Amino acid sequence: MSTISAQHPYQQDQSSPAHSPAKGRGLIRNILNTLSLSAIIGLLPVTAEAAESGNTLSDVSPALAQADQTLVGKELWQRAGLSARDRSLVTVAALVARNQSYLLPRELERALENGVKPAELSELINHLAYYAGWDNALNAANICHVIFADHKIPSEQLPAVDPELLSFDKEAEDQRQSFVSSTYGEVSQGVVDYTQTQLFLDLWRRPDLAPRDRSLITVSALVASGQPEQIGFHLNKAMDNGLKQKEAGEALTQLAFYAGWPKVFSALPVVKDVLNKRQK
Repeated sequence: MSTISAQHPYQQDQSSPAHSPAKGRGLIRNILNTLSLSAIIGLLPVTAEAAESGNTLSDVSPALAQADQTLVGKELWQRAGLSARDRSLVTVAALVARNQSYLLPRELERALENGVKPAELSELINHLAYYAGWDNALNAANICHVIFADHKIPSEQLPAVDPELLSFDKEAEDQRQSFVSSTYGEVSQGVVDYTQTQLFLDLWRRPDLAPRDRSLITVSALVASGQPEQIGFHLNKAMDNGLKQKEAGEALTQLAFYAGWPKVFSALPVVKDVLNKRQK
């Protein structure tokens, strides 16, 4: 990390009358205003590493530190009903969707330990660019790059740009496209067109993340970002792709901790409605 030189214009002699808390705050603002975005981002890993190396959390909130270690770190991750691998997919998807970078390195590491393949993480980030936003995905890719480099993951383990796509149900896709086009074509034909060509005829057919797992991360991202209106369609798709009811319920339990109780409770009525209708 670079340091401020003795001749730096913002450096002041602490014995000077100008050295005061108010002046100090102004000095910090001036320094931050001169830093480039990349320089500020470059400081973040050092800060996070420093926090991880000490007892920072217990120094601030012993109760939270205890819960992080036992309730979340052990009990939650060992619950039955959802595999550790699937919990990692749910958790990483939630963090990417919410653009939460502090826990993401730890959870990417855990995902690899839990059997998620590098190609699957790559596809998760690619997928969520469309469902959580470009900036969120690019930020996640930047963090994941460090993890991949540390594990010396070669490019050969990453998905191809243009792989051979999976087969799909053409009749079901035609029905979906017809409904979307007739309902929203006059509003935004561009959205209608890209939804078909880029998402359902390409993204959802990429082979390095199974359809069931794509559905799982999509539902997780929608819950985590508070978009219950879209959950019904994608939860039905997830269950058509092989997700079990108990797994869906445990995914919500996982998301309660990583996205917050309000987000999950907003999703519960939609999930309940889907499950009830599928049982009839």
